[in-house]
Amino acid sequence: MTDDTAIQARRREIAVEHLLFKTIEYVEAQHPGLLDHLEGSLDHLGDPARDGTKDDDAVRAIARRMIAGARTQGMG
Repeated sequence: MTDDTAIQARRREIAVEHLLFKTIEYVEAQHPGLLDHLEGSLDHLGDPARDGTKDDDAVRAIARRMIAGARTQGMG
């Protein structure tokens, strides 16, 4: 990955996380229970890699931290 590619990927990730959190915040306010529903779905979440980098637990840990962060922000 070139430096420019890595920079663009980082910027996209930041933008997507921001939009996702704002969407979760809005939906949770309208329909309480979204965060509980998302948390309950994590057993079905996995890493689609087909090589040695595959790590389902790491993907789930990231999702759990995102949900915990959303709860901390007062969304749930």
